[in-house]
Amino acid sequence: MEAAEIYALVRARFPDQVVEIVEKRADPYAVVDPHAIAAICGFLRDDAALAMDCLNNQSGVDYKDRIEVVYHLFSYSHRHGAVIKVRLPRDQPALASVEPVWNSANWMEREIYDLLGVTFHGHSDMRRILMPEDWPGWPLRKDFVEPLEYHGISTVRESPIIRLDEKKK
Repeated sequence: MEAAEIYALVRARFPDQVVEIVEKRADPYAVVDPHAIAAICGFLRDDAALAMDCLNNQSGVDYKDRIEVVYHLFSYSHRHGAVIKVRLPRDQPALASVEPVWNSANWMEREIYDLLGVTFHGHSDMRRILMPEDWPGWPLRKDFVEPLEYHGISTVRESPIIRLDEKKK
């Protein structure tokens, strides 16, 4: 099944929750209402014609005006895939976890939380996965300012970055 057909089925089932469908790209996608993400993902997994049994990847992207969470899905039985996106406000980005739909979302959602500050409601273990629990801020946000020290340890890099054109001088 082609992406346009998949998104048409999602729109037919969730007409008010599909915000936008972008087809004229190498990787077409549908933008959905964040409040409906768990229900839509459950439908994509459970509908026999879709059978999206694999969450290949879940990632977060920081734009200056919003944060997006992107879901790359795949059906092994039908050999087709889809990309679903949700747009969240930067000030308090939060949405339902899809961990109950795909267990593989566990670590991916923790990473998105840890680096971008997106909270996933209903997640079984919503805590940082890479940074220390008390690390200030979200390191992949465009507005993140790295602290000069952490618990008395300098975070300043000791070796300066040398550009290739400066080495020749």
